[in-house]
Amino acid sequence: MSELLPLQGTRVVDVTSSLAGPSATQILAALGAEVVKVEPPGGDHARAWGPPFWAGEGAMFLASNAGKRSLSVDLGDPRGQEAVLRLADRADVFVQSLRPGAAERHGLGAEELRARNPRLVYCTIGAFGSRGPLASQPGYDPLLQAASGIMSVTGEDGRPPVRAGVSLIDIGTGVWAALGVVAALYERERTGAGRTLDVSLYETALSLLSYQLVGFLGTGVVPGREGSAFSQIAPYQVFPTRDGELMIVAGNDKLFAGLCDVLGVPELAADERFLTNPLRVANRPALLALLEEKTRERDTAELLDTLVAAGVPASPVHDVGEAARHPQTEALGILQALPGGVVDALVTVAPPLSADGERLHYHAPPPVLGAHSAEILDELGYSPEEIEALVADGVVYAGGQSPAR
Repeated sequence: MSELLPLQGTRVVDVTSSLAGPSATQILAALGAEVVKVEPPGGDHARAWGPPFWAGEGAMFLASNAGKRSLSVDLGDPRGQEAVLRLADRADVFVQSLRPGAAERHGLGAEELRARNPRLVYCTIGAFGSRGPLASQPGYDPLLQAASGIMSVTGEDGRPPVRAGVSLIDIGTGVWAALGVVAALYERERTGAGRTLDVSLYETALSLLSYQLVGFLGTGVVPGREGSAFSQIAPYQVFPTRDGELMIVAGNDKLFAGLCDVLGVPELAADERFLTNPLRVANRPALLALLEEKTRERDTAELLDTLVAAGVPASPVHDVGEAARHPQTEALGILQALPGGVVDALVTVAPPLSADGERLHYHAPPPVLGAHSAEILDELGYSPEEIEALVADGVVYAGGQSPAR
């Protein structure tokens, strides 16, 4: 079967930075779109976020910008704005995550660009959304974890709140932006017209809290922090073993009975306090004390093997290195080598999608800052003399190497 490239021939202008926007446009690039990443002469600031760095580039930048070309241009200069306008005039998609109002000040707002190019799908990625009392405020993933309530349900009861260890709001917003763009492009096939799309970190964060919000709205009870446990199911958390710990998720009555059999306490499955999941949740402290007494007597590996054999879901708590080297990770082929860029030995995480048994892949490494500036300007009709003048005046960076940061 041929590779899944439904967006082949689609032109995307990417005026985003950090993680949410770049994640969205990286998805579009993996699906076949031609993405031009517009960066200031100093580069996307994610290039300088670290450690860890790999060949001078931040790991976050390397993980979210595969498959793109880089045009480094000063949007504060009218000549730089003109170059991006020319890009937008021939584009299918324009994605921007500039601070609120900045796109309009630079002449790159949705109204202006779609007046010039009615077929354009214009997507704004913001912090708090396009309206409301916080609409003008900037934001980053951890700020939105705090503002949305996610931080209030992350961590252990009685201890300070913590951020989730992954940028789930940024990446989730990127997925929603990409989904919205693909939907708008699909609709355009029927209507001939583009769309103006808005996504925000705050809205993504609220969507990630869906069942907590529904529970609060139905009961008025504010959920708290549960550590590794899950407030609605028990037992469903990390348990101590003789030599470590094990995540055990007995999500229904049958699995709970299986867990009790493995631990040598089958009578607990018939205990009136633990007959159903609501009863087990209500009596969680007593249940955990009884189960932990038994798990502490078992070695992690032995208990894991026994639980798996009994059909009870369980897993060690791996660190990132263990997950990277796990045979399951290798079997899925999700770690992709991307040679030929600033990091010749780069390995990144390929998209978590397969079609007809074939893994979706990125088609080029993350770009060196400004590596494609001259090439792109040439495609836009600039003469060699005009390009040279723009570079000499500092409006365009085309050196092919990241300037000192």
